Amino acid sequence: MSFETITLERIGDVARLSIDRPEKRNAVNEQVHQEMRAAVAEVTGGDNPAKALILTGTGDRAFCSGQDLSARMPPESGPPTRDLGAGLEIYYNALIRRLRQIEMPVVIALNGVAAGAGVGVALAGDIILAARSAKIVVSFCRVGLIPDAGVTHHLPRLIGENRALALALTADPLDAETAEKWGLVWKVYDDDRLQDEAVALASKLAKLSPRVVQRTRRAMRAAMSNDLDTQLALERDIQREVGFGNDYAEGVRAFLEKREPQFTGT
Repeated sequence: MSFETITLERIGDVARLSIDRPEKRNAVNEQVHQEMRAAVAEVTGGDNPAKALILTGTGDRAFCSGQDLSARMPPESGPPTRDLGAGLEIYYNALIRRLRQIEMPVVIALNGVAAGAGVGVALAGDIILAARSAKIVVSFCRVGLIPDAGVTHHLPRLIGENRALALALTADPLDAETAEKWGLVWKVYDDDRLQDEAVALASKLAKLSPRVVQRTRRAMRAAMSNDLDTQLALERDIQREVGFGNDYAEGVRAFLEKREPQFTGT
């Protein structure tokens, strides 16, 4: 499948999806949403689905600068007439849900600025790697909007309410190294190493048991709202399920035989 606003490539078991509008700082419009949806369907379906996904941007200026505001110009006079909530539900909410539910680990490679809804896209991934020059800008208030694309859900959980609110209200850029100290970013690399490191990490994750990856994500995310007893029960139930799986047996055999396991997800 050919695309105009994104690029999609396979590197072994890893798929790399790049928003490809560098002249617009990789801002998102409806075509980007449609092509990203098609790309995710392509890498998750068929006879040879990918086992890990890297999401990044083209160039070294921006990961994603958020919504392309030129595609949503309000009228020159009078109040705006566009229903932004409807657009969110159709496009961004659908994208964020899909990235959170996709049955493979998602590595975010922040190759530059993530701003506005681009922050939401980044936070929807499982692990964020950042170039040293990358910045995060929660810029919604600058244009008279509240943070969306899941930012108000993910950001306070990752860095706390006070820091999240300060970023949202000031729109001050957060540099990559501070984001790493705050726990928002997993690791920071020199710009020229970022993509290689993202491929290395995604390739490592692709070797894990797909079922265990899915269940681990489910348990970690549930822990944010569960009390201890509920979470212990969830761990028990999931462990019971995966404990009857072939991947557990293969993992134990591989450990005892001092070799790399060959997981199948069964």
